[in-house]
Amino acid sequence: MRAATVEDTPAILQLLTGASLPVDGVTELLASDARQFIVAAAPDSDATVVAVAGLEVCGNNALLRSVAVRADWQRHGLGHQLVQRVVCEAEARGIHALYLLTMTAEHYFPRFGFETVTRDAVPAEIANTLEFRSACPASATAMARALGATARLLPASLDS
Repeated sequence: MRAATVEDTPAILQLLTGASLPVDGVTELLASDARQFIVAAAPDSDATVVAVAGLEVCGNNALLRSVAVRADWQRHGLGHQLVQRVVCEAEARGIHALYLLTMTAEHYFPRFGFETVTRDAVPAEIANTLEFRSACPASATAMARALGATARLLPASLDS
C-alpha cells in the first residue's frame, strides 16, 4: 500500500467505475493532492492498482470516500486494510470525525466504528462536498465515526 500519485488517476477511475462508485471530483482531488488517496498495488512487475480509498479533508473533519477493490482481489482483506489505514491517517492528522456515504456497505462500516447518522447531523463542510451535494443520491446512507479526543470526550456525539 502506498500514497496515490497523479499517474494512478486512470487506474483509480477505472476501479471506481467498475465498483459503480461516483467519480465526480476524483480527478480534481488527485490533481490537487494525490496523497489524499491510498492505493494497493499488485505485487507483480507492473504494480497494477487493485484497490483504493480516499480521505477528503474538510476543516476538522474528513470524508472517507472512494473505497474500491478490484473484483479479482476482493476477499483478501485489502478493503479492510485500506479503511484502517485511512482511519489511522485521519487520527494522525487530528481529524475530529470521519463521514461517509454508502449505497451498499452500511453493514460493512460499523466494524470500523461508523454509525448511521442523518444528513442533518453532518457538519456543513462535509455536507458541502461534491460527494454529498450531488455525486451520491439522497437515498445513500450517511455514516460517521468520531476520532481521537473527540471520540473519548463525546462517545455518543454521533448518535442520531
